Amino acid sequence: MDSGNRLGDIEITDPQAMRALAHPVRLAILERLQRHGPATATQLAPDVGATPSVTSWHLRHLAGFGLVRDAEPGPDRRQRRWEAVARGFRFEAPADPDDEEGRSAARVLSREMFLRSGDLPSRWAAEVEPELDHVWRRLAGLANTRVIVSAGELAAIEDAIERILAPYVRREEAARPADGRGVRLLRYVLPEGAEDQSGGTS
Repeated sequence: MDSGNRLGDIEITDPQAMRALAHPVRLAILERLQRHGPATATQLAPDVGATPSVTSWHLRHLAGFGLVRDAEPGPDRRQRRWEAVARGFRFEAPADPDDEEGRSAARVLSREMFLRSGDLPSRWAAEVEPELDHVWRRLAGLANTRVIVSAGELAAIEDAIERILAPYVRREEAARPADGRGVRLLRYVLPEGAEDQSGGTS
């Protein structure tokens, strides 16, 4: 695993690690640690829907694949605190078409992540959007754009998006604007099947 990419994500290439992460509690643990910083199993448990002992077991499992690690002790040094190894993670199906294990593991993790994030927009619209002031409400929303591109062009689009995002993702807390707030940018990249192709862009 390597975190040398532009956004500082940890790269998951081991099929076993992909399958280990393809679990709702483990995904919830990793997301919570990445978003809010170090925590104990007891602190994490209410947010991830598991008991502290089960949460602790999942944390050790994630640690075995290098996704979380021990954090600096908190005020109560008897409690073990955990932190995410990187700000985010990424994975992809292997380029080798004969690597069925890797392709299957990537598919399983992708499916679990789609299930986890699928209701985020509707929950945001119901719970968060009504409370936003008009400035933030105007900037929020959904774009649904269809383009006809080659695989190489799609890779270039993704690279350009990450190049724009990287300075904001990686800047230190002290460099963030005083009026800044967290914004979740959901990017679905969904190539269509061959039978869906036409010359239009709608």
